[in-house]
Amino acid sequence: MTGTTSAGSVKPADVPRHTRPANRWTVLVVLCTSLLLVALDATVLHVAVPALTEDLRPGAIELLWIVDAYPLVAASLLILFGTLGDRVGRRRVLLLGYVLFAAASAIAAFAPNAHILIGARALQGVGGAMIMPATLSILRQVFPDRRERAVAIGVWSAVAAVGAAIGPVLGGFLVEHLWWGSVFLINLPALAVLLPLSRWLLPESKGERNGPWDVLGALMAAVGVLGAVLGVKRLGGGAGLLDIGAIAPLLAGVALLVLFVRRQRRREYPLIDIGMFSRPAFSTSVGCIVLAMLALVGLELIAVQYLQLVLGLSPVETGLRLLPLTFAAMAAGLFGSRLLHRFGPRRMVSSGFLLTAAAVLGLTLMGQHDRPCLLTVGFVMLGFGLETTIFGAYESMLSEAPAAQAGGAAAIGETSYQLGAGIGIALLGSVMNAAYGPGVARVPGVPSAAAADAGKSLGEAYEVSGQLGGSAGAALRHAARHAFVHGLHVTLIVSAGLLLLGALAALRLPRVMECGAQAAAAAAPAVPVSASAVPVDLPAQVAVGLYAEKVRT
Repeated sequence: MTGTTSAGSVKPADVPRHTRPANRWTVLVVLCTSLLLVALDATVLHVAVPALTEDLRPGAIELLWIVDAYPLVAASLLILFGTLGDRVGRRRVLLLGYVLFAAASAIAAFAPNAHILIGARALQGVGGAMIMPATLSILRQVFPDRRERAVAIGVWSAVAAVGAAIGPVLGGFLVEHLWWGSVFLINLPALAVLLPLSRWLLPESKGERNGPWDVLGALMAAVGVLGAVLGVKRLGGGAGLLDIGAIAPLLAGVALLVLFVRRQRRREYPLIDIGMFSRPAFSTSVGCIVLAMLALVGLELIAVQYLQLVLGLSPVETGLRLLPLTFAAMAAGLFGSRLLHRFGPRRMVSSGFLLTAAAVLGLTLMGQHDRPCLLTVGFVMLGFGLETTIFGAYESMLSEAPAAQAGGAAAIGETSYQLGAGIGIALLGSVMNAAYGPGVARVPGVPSAAAADAGKSLGEAYEVSGQLGGSAGAALRHAARHAFVHGLHVTLIVSAGLLLLGALAALRLPRVMECGAQAAAAAAPAVPVSASAVPVDLPAQVAVGLYAEKVRT
């Protein structure tokens, strides 16, 4: 095998360039810049949606695909490109991802209609799926020592939080002074620098090359994840349990994933070592990631609607209210390595779950009137607790993965995040709708047909109340606000229960963080882009919830 060992290490000739202390951290800057671009690309779209809607006039379905094409395609291809990088070279896949991402950004910026924009967003998803696992695998190689890698993980996740925070601000500035397409063009100068710099600075590495690459298995995983994520997203968007458009892709996706797992168990040279899930630390960490994202993403989507539709805050004011959550996540990322070394994975992840559950229960004190101090304290606890949880869970999970499976392990982490986020939207959205609907079903003076429309969402209730006018309209508006707050409280309690379940599950994690030579040799890749407690595609989920209603109305 040329250039690598079976564990994915580099040739001695490659060592001087990237293992010197200064160069290691320079590599981290390059990889974090890649992460920043991926994070910004999702967040800037949130503020650009109104402008592009006015210009391109997309229908409701087209608007949803403009928002969802990028995260859906990226999630579905992570395993394919993660394992391909292990085979043909992680830097090679990363550089190709840069090229595709740049080309897609240019096409999206000047898209003349919604269909071309959707295609460009899908192509961005392909590029993003190539960038994410490749950078993480390279990060593992450059930081073989677990303590140093934990510091790098903290910087990495803090950068993700920074991207989520500055994305809407930068996007708003660009849309206000230029046009909506400029939010995509900001990628081009950065990628023009990253491409030659990465080619010169980053080391090439590969995993084991025994046996043929399982092309059919990779396609099964891609289509299976796409169907599963698409199904749960549609359920979270309000589709009923009997809606064939949601159930069919969900069932097909789950079936393909089951067949994929069975195929990997039977193959002599599988894409992903399914045996990793037999290790308690690995499987428990994956479960903790899913539970954490399940509780967080659905909760934040509902919180954004509460801030705008109940408290009447503008999108800018809403973004400012959420900044404490982002900054708390940044702080947790920067201190994560110290916390992990001092307390160990078990106490760190379990304590993070408990802190987040306490924050969620405290937020049940929110009502129909603004309580900024309560919200600030709750969001700070939420951001710090979730980032602590996800940081510890990812580090523990990936430290159990063989170095030769670096790309596949990174893809598993990112895919578990995507599935957890999608399930969270569907589950907590369903809980919210079930608790909200009865509150507007029988309002005096409101016809049953109008009440049924008002029961779909708070935004539609406001529209119906405006059409009714008079005392009936005022009564419906008051009842809808009260019902939404009640539904929010029920959803918070359910979310807290999920978080407490995660705290119990975390008790199966290792008690201490092993940093010996053996642990370093077996250590896994760094934490994926989703390590931040502020998910990269959360603004896209918010756009689905808010701007789709604008299109309908």
